[in-house]
Amino acid sequence: MRLILLCCLLANPVFAQQSTDQSAPESGSDERRAAVSLVPQTDAAVPSEQWMVSAANPLAAEAGAAVLRQGGNAADAMVAVQSVLGLVEPQSSGLGGGAFLVWFDAATGHLTTLDARETAPRAARTTLFQTDGQTMGFFDAVVGGLSVGTPGTPALLEEAHRLWGNHNWAQLFDSAIAHAEQGFEVSARLASAIDNDQEKLSTQPATADYFLPEGTPLSAGDTLKNPAYASTLRAIARDGAGVFYKGNIAQGIVNAVQAASQPGLLTLDDLAAYHVIEREAVCANYRGADVCGMGPPSSGALTVGQILSMLEPYNIAAMGPESADAWRLIGDASRLAFADRGLYMADEDFVPIPDLLDINYLDERATLLQREDALPSVEAGSPPWDQAALEVEWGQSWSPSRASTSHISIVDAQGNALSMTTTIENGFGSRVMAPGGFLLNNELTDFSFATQADGRPIANRVEPGKRPRSSMAPTIVLRDGKLELVVGSPGGSRIIGYVAQALIAQLDWGMDPQQAAAMPHLVNRFGTYDLEQGTAAEGLADELQALGFETNVRDLNSGLHIIAHSNGRLTGGADPRREGVVIGK
Repeated sequence: MRLILLCCLLANPVFAQQSTDQSAPESGSDERRAAVSLVPQTDAAVPSEQWMVSAANPLAAEAGAAVLRQGGNAADAMVAVQSVLGLVEPQSSGLGGGAFLVWFDAATGHLTTLDARETAPRAARTTLFQTDGQTMGFFDAVVGGLSVGTPGTPALLEEAHRLWGNHNWAQLFDSAIAHAEQGFEVSARLASAIDNDQEKLSTQPATADYFLPEGTPLSAGDTLKNPAYASTLRAIARDGAGVFYKGNIAQGIVNAVQAASQPGLLTLDDLAAYHVIEREAVCANYRGADVCGMGPPSSGALTVGQILSMLEPYNIAAMGPESADAWRLIGDASRLAFADRGLYMADEDFVPIPDLLDINYLDERATLLQREDALPSVEAGSPPWDQAALEVEWGQSWSPSRASTSHISIVDAQGNALSMTTTIENGFGSRVMAPGGFLLNNELTDFSFATQADGRPIANRVEPGKRPRSSMAPTIVLRDGKLELVVGSPGGSRIIGYVAQALIAQLDWGMDPQQAAAMPHLVNRFGTYDLEQGTAAEGLADELQALGFETNVRDLNSGLHIIAHSNGRLTGGADPRREGVVIGK
């Protein structure tokens, strides 16, 4: 029996308005509790006994499910899901972007990661986004060819399949090719994104022709075909991902980048030199579980790991999700972690990084939370450096990462698990469309636009061949070496907060995957507490302000996809804020 949760029907999740009976916090501080509940009342999480896929669009999830039904594994299903996502959700991910993948092998217990982050062209210099010594405005840098890095997603699809796949490679693209040739229905979310981005989309002729035919934005329910994308997928299916990086497809990419408004630096040599890197997973222990994810150039696993490690001494479970004290701890732990992120985290192949998950260091940082109000100010700490690494004085950086991206969570019938976050960075990326029918990323704007701060170099500055720092946090949680959770989200730098909150919701507050995905968001990165508009999170504003936080009520558009494994059964959730679905058997 197939079980499907159509979370796109829950466009506006309803959150409970009654307070719940929670145990008092053990911290000794006065209990502060909102008059509303942050435990969402949602449809039940989808159960399954064999396999499960949770992805951001029903057509994409169904493509992955079809592969799993035919005996394919999680790596095979991911190829099918991603190839469809690049068609039906082109504003978020695709062949012209990059991704991070975390893989758990059930037979061996081995956990590893694949880094398919885009790279800066060899001709790029540290002043790439500066004019006359002044940093460019964000969208001045985004739109056009200058922001385009070497795409990594096609190479990732092939490498994951080579390492772990067991299904026929060519057949994994059948669903995407069929939808591209026969047409698919434009979703409400895609139509809204096009409508909101008309001005930028119209600056690139090929992009405007596709999304704004005859100057009119596509509408929800329109049928959209992409024969050029189908042709590209047929070539990859027949000859492998190498055809993307050499030959006509590659030449088309380079021509599009160099002919775009604000021409870019990408060359055929950059494409030919691209490679996926297998990296060791970064893990932090929390409540007896190993929370593992992608290390640098992603800041996701390190920052999530720091947040959780600093919360370990505090009984968040007893405080409950309605406690302002709990959110004070979570918010300030996040601020401390983001301070370290801004100073130290970047592509570790280019810059040394201290041991940011050192237990003694994080225990010391956790003591800063032993107070009854918000930290008045936050600075990066002094983590230990590896003896083989030279201690470096970095300058603090900030990159204006914007929310886009998508996430895929899969567990197959053999128990293998895959967590992959995939992106072209900003919505519609650089707005440049390659002749092959896919948008190109603007990933280079994830680098720091400035090269130094206070006379010190910035770790995340632009350098030739370097991979920009990311916030993507695909995560797999193990307990005693056994799979427990698969989770991840889009959302720019708020991804870290979304993922950390989803983990706390399940590991501390006992929520199921659907509750954790639908829970109202409270995110603090740099001091101001973002509270999700139209949800029970708004009810904590006064108490958080009384604790010393500034608050900002705003839309927080996550896209969490979660699968939990317990006692041989799977349960899944998909974020109701987007069009996600869970399919299991």
